Amino acid sequence: MIKADFVIVGSGLTGSTIARILTDHDQDVVILDRRDHFAGNIYDYRHESGAMIHKYGPHYFRCGSEKIWNFLNRFTEFYDWSAKILSKVNDEHLNWPVNQDYIEKIAGKNWEVFKGEASNFEEACLAKMPWQLYELFIKGYTEKQWGVKATELDKELAVRITINKSNVNSLTPNHKWNALPRNGYTEMVKNMIDGIPLELEFDYLQHKEKVIAKKMVIFTGPIDEFFGYKYGKLKYRGQNRRIEHLENIDQYQPVIQVNYPSPEDPRIRTIEWKHLMHSSEKGKVKGTLLTHETPFTPETAANFEYPFPDKINKNLYEQYKADGEKLNNVLICGRLGEYRYYDMDQAIGRAMKLASEIIERFEIPSEQYA
Repeated sequence: MIKADFVIVGSGLTGSTIARILTDHDQDVVILDRRDHFAGNIYDYRHESGAMIHKYGPHYFRCGSEKIWNFLNRFTEFYDWSAKILSKVNDEHLNWPVNQDYIEKIAGKNWEVFKGEASNFEEACLAKMPWQLYELFIKGYTEKQWGVKATELDKELAVRITINKSNVNSLTPNHKWNALPRNGYTEMVKNMIDGIPLELEFDYLQHKEKVIAKKMVIFTGPIDEFFGYKYGKLKYRGQNRRIEHLENIDQYQPVIQVNYPSPEDPRIRTIEWKHLMHSSEKGKVKGTLLTHETPFTPETAANFEYPFPDKINKNLYEQYKADGEKLNNVLICGRLGEYRYYDMDQAIGRAMKLASEIIERFEIPSEQYA
């Protein structure tokens, strides 16, 4: 039997953050994960080439919260690093996000804007950019990513698309900290959960009878799976990843990530991992290492990455959410539990807030954190 005050299912950022905070408050915590590794989708490792690779795609950390930044700095040293992304458009490498001067170059200053209330992703995009920009950079990329027409996607998805000011060429220029953990995300999470019992390759939903949570189960897996898919399955998208080691090439592309918005190319992006590494580590890599990503619809939770942004799945999630809120001793949270895309800093901030609510609910003393 596995017994603890708090049983946390999932060792990704959400589960690990809550586990650390509860343990810091002298609570008895155990973490369960059905994968053969911890750290969830931010898991990284050293490839035989010497390159540090992110198994589930690139994770670029950015943050504007001093509270979150200080929390993470307990577990790792960071180095300054800001993502620069290019899109391959008509055989040219062009900046992504595009900046204002490029819009004026292709559409002038008085381009036609979509008027009225946007009802889908495409209309929401055209309310803030000219058609030329949308068609070159966004339409094909988005339809490959989700496997449906852009007009079938929720308008809220367009919030993630930004336009940079003139002469600004980084992905997230408005965040105070753009950085990466010196020894990788896996090492950061390892330090975060240090001293907390961890059971890998343990599927909680298959072995509930072996687990006793005296206070609460904190479940960070798929909410529909938790309820046995009783209302139907929520839809996700993931990436098929093909790793390519070019032993005799020092550099393949000019930046960490090149997007392929053209519908004619099945790939959505290619990652060159050396660009992500600390300057002192790059020279140790033999050749260069790439990951080519092609979107698909996964059937198993191990490959779930992106909650599907349409009304059907949003409404289905609300049904499961209502059932989850009726549970007294179970908290369902995280990207899969809340069926919501979180950036890393958002996931940590959300987990910190939930941990505070748990501490308050169970009247856990926290004088040392006042």
